[in-house]
Amino acid sequence: MSRLQITVPHGTPSTHVSPPHRRARRPAVEAIAGWSARHRKTAVFGWLAVVAVAYLVGQLLGTPSLPQNDVGQSGQAEQTLQHLGVTAPSTEEVLIQARTPGATFASDPAMRQAVRQVTAALSRLPGAAAGIRSPFSPRGQALVSANGRSALVTFTVPGPAADVTTAVTPALSAVASVQSSHQGLLVEEAGDASVQQAINNQVSGDFGQAEETSLPLTLILLAGVFGALVAASIPVLLAITSALTATWLLAIPGHWLPVGSQTSTVVLLIGMAVGIDYSLFFLRRHREERARGVPVSQAIGAAARTSGRAIVVSGLTVMTALAGLMLTGYSLFTGMAIGAIVVVGIAVIGSLTVLPALLSWLGDRVNKGRIPVIGRRRAVAPPSRLWAGLVRRVVRRPLLWGGAATIAMLAIAAPAAGIRLAYPAIDAPASLPVVSTMNAIQAAFPQSPAPAEVVVTGQNLTGPSVTGAIAELRTLAAAGGPIREPVTASAVAGGRALIVSVPLAGNGGDTASYHALQQLRDQILPQTLGRAAVSYAVAGDTATDHDDASQLSARTPLVLAVVAALAFCLLLIAFRSVVLPLVSIALNLLSVGAAYGLITWIFQDGRMQGLLGYTGFGAITPWVPLFLFVFLFGLSMDYHVFILSRISERRQRGDTTTDAITAGISTSAGVVTSAAVIMVAVFSIFATMGQIELKMLGIGLPVAVLLDATIVRGILLPAALTLLGNRCWYLPRWLAWLPGRDSRSLA
Repeated sequence: MSRLQITVPHGTPSTHVSPPHRRARRPAVEAIAGWSARHRKTAVFGWLAVVAVAYLVGQLLGTPSLPQNDVGQSGQAEQTLQHLGVTAPSTEEVLIQARTPGATFASDPAMRQAVRQVTAALSRLPGAAAGIRSPFSPRGQALVSANGRSALVTFTVPGPAADVTTAVTPALSAVASVQSSHQGLLVEEAGDASVQQAINNQVSGDFGQAEETSLPLTLILLAGVFGALVAASIPVLLAITSALTATWLLAIPGHWLPVGSQTSTVVLLIGMAVGIDYSLFFLRRHREERARGVPVSQAIGAAARTSGRAIVVSGLTVMTALAGLMLTGYSLFTGMAIGAIVVVGIAVIGSLTVLPALLSWLGDRVNKGRIPVIGRRRAVAPPSRLWAGLVRRVVRRPLLWGGAATIAMLAIAAPAAGIRLAYPAIDAPASLPVVSTMNAIQAAFPQSPAPAEVVVTGQNLTGPSVTGAIAELRTLAAAGGPIREPVTASAVAGGRALIVSVPLAGNGGDTASYHALQQLRDQILPQTLGRAAVSYAVAGDTATDHDDASQLSARTPLVLAVVAALAFCLLLIAFRSVVLPLVSIALNLLSVGAAYGLITWIFQDGRMQGLLGYTGFGAITPWVPLFLFVFLFGLSMDYHVFILSRISERRQRGDTTTDAITAGISTSAGVVTSAAVIMVAVFSIFATMGQIELKMLGIGLPVAVLLDATIVRGILLPAALTLLGNRCWYLPRWLAWLPGRDSRSLA
């Protein structure tokens, strides 16, 4: 093929014709934010429409009360009973006790009258009380204490387990009415349903007070950060609408997963945290650009290109961490994970759509409501001289500073080496009156702990092989080994199943009880019921607590490994570096370890009980460490991604690694410190709540965030990056296809 030749006439100047320059394609986050800024009314009203639709979905679908099954054998037993339509009754006890010394049930007519009044009042409430027994019932002498000063009226609350906390209310009111007419007696009710109702009421009250406290506190702190009321209100509004939207949308997964108040609480907590963080990052960068004289539209584009990209990376990392909850095998945790992932996704979308639209709509009016003295100074937000000075010292002597900080963090984390996971005997605050009543009942009527419940199914359950196996269990119990007397068996579901009650050695929550449970499952039952060709599964309080703790202990390493691996992949793609993800993950694990060490030192060892208002039980609630890891890993990655984005940005401008570290940390110090202060203030409110698990979160979360935003961000991160130098940006050649600019080639 011949070439096409163009002859230029002599005397005509020759010009070099270059192909037209292709316009660089804008990043997706910048394009989305730019569209939202140009179509601000559509973006804002579209966001409000999404919130309204979510509200309608929540109201129309509702959230059914699905049973929350346990794991392991105890969960199998629960599912078997549910399949057979068997509901385990919730037992309640009414204590009638003489206050006058020397008064007894036999000698005090007021006690006998009170017992009759309680029995009569409960008998008029068939929806709240069934199977009522009192000292006047046949063989009711056992319901009078040995010293005669106390008497019991027992009954069960009919209905599904999910409804008994509401159904027991009329019974509580009836007992309170009897108490009001007998001031010389103690007439109080306690039991599973009343304890759970008291816990629910306290948690609801605590969270209601926390919401009333946290929102004004957050707004005040944000006003101090921005120096203007309008700017301060934007992150709060975005966080609230994101959290409410996700909460209402929980009605969708709530039809196949147990979604209760715990899930809504987690969604609200995470939604407020990430919603404020993301909008704070974006809004702060937008104000920096405006302070340099950049027009509003270009400032929005610059904020989207930098902070917006960091928000997307951070959001994906947080969602990855939260997805780790699905690996635990708990349906409740799966529901929490879905709700939390949804709220993080909504917060990310809102930060890239409605937030740019509001900034475009408001323009400079975002600085309205400027606070005297701090308003003008906060609008400029220069790099922090304090953090810049600290980082310069660290990068000059990274080994010394980094080594000292690492030793300090490891010292804080050291108590976690002896962490013990277990549930308290009474999972309720000692300050609740119903707990005091339970303790009084236990003192007057010493009882052995709740027995193991063996659910037996199969053919011919009344045949000689099954009855012989149960008789053999009774013989072993009489010998006083790991199982104790009395062993009882009752048929349920029309004889399609048996529930065999087997008391265990120990107090129900100690090593002796767990050892007895293992012997029952692994040796005793296989040698008795196992030879009768029937199926069985062991449930009960001891079995449930043991299975929960064992499942969490077994799955936690898997969750840690999967979350860390997925986070590594995301950060690898975001920063085109193999080293930076490893540094970030290691530092995050150090922060989590410090939180573990602190809650172990305080709550497991029983320190500061008077100050914090709790009663120690020598262990940490099993789900708390896993939840702390997932939440802190995601939240800490927020700060690391934002800081590393600033460092990478300076590196791509041509700064050396040392200069990029100093400038990146000092310019991001203000916004990261502000976000950390807000999170510390909000999370600390949990330490004032009644539940010991919430107190653990109220100490572990803020301390870890504080350490992460100070020691880790100000010392360990710059020390590690300085020691690594240009190796921070190492990327193998076989990964050169990853998108983005290669920071290694920049001088």
